[in-house]
Amino acid sequence: MRKIIVYIATSADGFIARKDGAVDWLDRPRTAGDYGMGEFWDSIDTILWGRKTYDLVLRFKKEGKATPDMGDIKNYAFSRKPPKKVAEGFQFVTEPIKKFAKRLRAEKGKNIWMMGGGGIIASFLDAGEIDEFIIHVIPTFIGEGIPLIAPRRRDIKLKLLSSKKYQDGVVRLHYAVSEAPPRGPRPGSPAGVGRSGRATKRSRKNRG
Repeated sequence: MRKIIVYIATSADGFIARKDGAVDWLDRPRTAGDYGMGEFWDSIDTILWGRKTYDLVLRFKKEGKATPDMGDIKNYAFSRKPPKKVAEGFQFVTEPIKKFAKRLRAEKGKNIWMMGGGGIIASFLDAGEIDEFIIHVIPTFIGEGIPLIAPRRRDIKLKLLSSKKYQDGVVRLHYAVSEAPPRGPRPGSPAGVGRSGRATKRSRKNRG
C-alpha cells in the first residue's frame, strides 16, 4: 500500500518556519548535497498541502522566488473553503481525511509526500493516516515559529528506522509511526475507544 510520508526540515527547537512563514534559516552550504531529496522525489508522485502552505507557495511565486517544478506530480490542497480560482496543477479537497486517504492509498502509484504545514500534518497524524516522518534537523535555533505538528494532547509512538549526520551538522531522522490512532473503531466497539479498551473503563468510572 502507498505510504503517506512527512518529509520536512525543522529548526533545532522544533519549528518548520518563522511565524510569518519565512524559512531563511534553511539555507545550508552546498557541500552537504541534497540531503537525499533527489532519491525521495523519485519515490513519490503525489503531494499533500495545507491551505496556508499552498498560499505561501503562491506568494513565493508572485515575489519571484524559486519554487520547485512539479512536473507530473499530483497536488492536493486541503481547505474547508477552497478558493474560487485554483492554481494550475492543484486540486482542493474538502472530504473527510480518512475517506480521502483510503481512496488515495487504494490508487496505483508511488508514495505520497505530506508537505505540511503543521495543521494538516496534525490532522492526518491524529486520524492515523501518517506512515513515516523523515525530519532534517537544522542546527539552528529560531526561538519561535510554526511547530512541526499543531499542538494538542496526544501520545503517538515512533520507531527510529535510521539516522544520518551530514558534515554541516544537519541530522536526518527517519521514523515509522508505530502506534498511531486506530484507523477506525473496532467491530462492535464505540468510535473513539482505544485498542486496549481502557478509555471505556475510565469513562464508565468517571460517569459514576
